[in-house]
Amino acid sequence: MAKVLVICGATASGKTALSLACARRFNGEIISADSMLVYRGLDIGTAKPSQEERGGIPHYMIDVVEPTKGFSVSEYEAAALPIVERLLAEGKTPIICGGTGFYINALLYKSQFGNVGANEEIRAKYEALAEEKGKEYVHALLREKDPISAEKLHFNDVKRVIRALEIYEVTGKAKSLQADTLTPRFDFTAVSIGYPREELYTRINLRVDEMFAQGLVDEVKALLNGGVDESMQCMQGIGYKEIAEGIKIGATEEEMKELVKKNTRNYAKRQETFFKRMQNHTVLSPQNATADTVASLL
Repeated sequence: MAKVLVICGATASGKTALSLACARRFNGEIISADSMLVYRGLDIGTAKPSQEERGGIPHYMIDVVEPTKGFSVSEYEAAALPIVERLLAEGKTPIICGGTGFYINALLYKSQFGNVGANEEIRAKYEALAEEKGKEYVHALLREKDPISAEKLHFNDVKRVIRALEIYEVTGKAKSLQADTLTPRFDFTAVSIGYPREELYTRINLRVDEMFAQGLVDEVKALLNGGVDESMQCMQGIGYKEIAEGIKIGATEEEMKELVKKNTRNYAKRQETFFKRMQNHTVLSPQNATADTVASLL
């Protein structure tokens, strides 16, 4: 039976190179699970692999959204899940590669909190409120009732925001306080590449230096001049947010660069914590991060 391979983990840990090696080895195609790679025009700050770097291997969920649009976990799931299912049906290996944990979980698991039944009346009430008063309004309601879930969900992810409110009303308890019921959709194996903390931080710092040398500040300026507002979802990504704010207050490029490095390091720490809890997950040493090692785990 065909299996799904997940290559996850911290930013700058070498996921892209391993995914390409595995795609060649296992007749695979790559589904990006990165909330910033979905945007067109955000290339340098996302370390988006070029067509040449993709080596002729099909990649999905890259450059699928205009930077002026929002894009929720639910929308990602709706677009990416049929791709995984098609590849499995064709006998190919779907390789889900990225560092956005919520995207990966949305593909791997049928339903989180699936033990709480749907209440159409409550759901309809919040859908009407979202329609009438806006997505931000229902997100603010969730923040009052379940701040932990609200922190994890962008207001554009209306479906999941409303689901969290629905669970709160049905059970009287915040969704974040209830045990997840994770039912895997597929047989999958997950791997990440684990660097010692200081070595990972060095890799991150070098990558950020490279991004600035490649023209990241100009990329952000071009987006802002092209109709992208700093409040838009795509500009909340690390690298874009700091530069947009830095331009506004007249920060030097060096100040912006140091802030991007610091925030990227903090993000990498959160990613490692998230993926530690993942099922069927093996952390590979950088020396063993090869398609051969992955083959022994499948």
